[in-house]
Amino acid sequence: MAEEDEGPQKAVADPETYRESLDAWMKMQMPAAEDLRVHAVDMPRATGFSNETVFFSATWSQAGEQTTHRYVARIEPPDGGLFPIQTRECEISCELQHRIMSAIKDSGVAPIPELLPFEPDTGVLGRPFFVMEFIEGLVPADVPRYTQAGFLVDDATPADRERMVRDAVETMGALAGLDWRTMGLDWLDVKAKGQPSLQDQIELYRDYVDRELSGREHPILSASLDWLDANAPSAPVGISWGDSRLGNMIWKNYRCASVCDWEAVSLCPPEADIGWFVMFDRMSYDDFDVPRLEGFPTREEQVAIWEAKSGRTVGHTIDYWEIFGAMRFDAIMIKLGDRMARAGIVPAEPGISIDNGTTDGLGRLLERQGVSL
Repeated sequence: MAEEDEGPQKAVADPETYRESLDAWMKMQMPAAEDLRVHAVDMPRATGFSNETVFFSATWSQAGEQTTHRYVARIEPPDGGLFPIQTRECEISCELQHRIMSAIKDSGVAPIPELLPFEPDTGVLGRPFFVMEFIEGLVPADVPRYTQAGFLVDDATPADRERMVRDAVETMGALAGLDWRTMGLDWLDVKAKGQPSLQDQIELYRDYVDRELSGREHPILSASLDWLDANAPSAPVGISWGDSRLGNMIWKNYRCASVCDWEAVSLCPPEADIGWFVMFDRMSYDDFDVPRLEGFPTREEQVAIWEAKSGRTVGHTIDYWEIFGAMRFDAIMIKLGDRMARAGIVPAEPGISIDNGTTDGLGRLLERQGVSL
């Protein structure tokens, strides 16, 4: 078989092989660094459902001074990303993330780690990857949910919680002010016509859902797409981070030190980000049946903070944007559930690809809008 016809290579599986490969790669990236060595490789167990993450340190001498820095390598998942592919230039998830993170960093509106070059050569680690600096800080957990346990419950004061949520929402509001055209982000334009729209995203997700379902029925998700299509508000397109939540930020002293996980970025009204944020807020409290932590801004307060920072008005359309977020989350659950079933993590039938808490939550949101299910 010719080299270009070979299937995807399996990523190397042990820390020492990673260390050797990263050691050689880092020396190529930093030719002025004397006696560079990679060490302290840490590989959290990879699920294959999102980017594989590898932590490592590099020590070198330069101008007679020895220094050590910590880094993070993000490696392409074996089956690609979970979210719909916006354009052909977005097919490699970690390349997409590297490109948008570089652009956001250049804009200066949100904290982004220092980035080393994207590496497309699968001969290094088995799949494409990029490396960025490691940012010290805290990350709110999903399991157990940060509203149930962890530093926000055990250590934070009400003022800390208010400051943290406000900073998260204001960071999103600042992103809403970016101009995708002046930033050269036309490579994210779904139809490549220079006029991206909310309708483009609804159509993209409808096609994605049809493809991933492969003939299966998903009445609640189908109803949500129809409702979103029929009730779409008018809102100017901007840059939507796409996965805007507390757990995708790194926190120092309850201030955002880094905005992470950009694989869901799109050209879409940025109201989608505050919708996704309040959706996760509702899930993290209501769906877990836990009382709101003291100091944690309410949904209405979060929207008001975003409006003040972005200069845009959400108003009553916040319900629309929350349903838009819930639809997107439910859509990627199809692919995630199928991958988990193939891996033997969950039984194939009944499948969580369709029957899951995200679908239930989406159904409740639609019923509040008078949709019969």
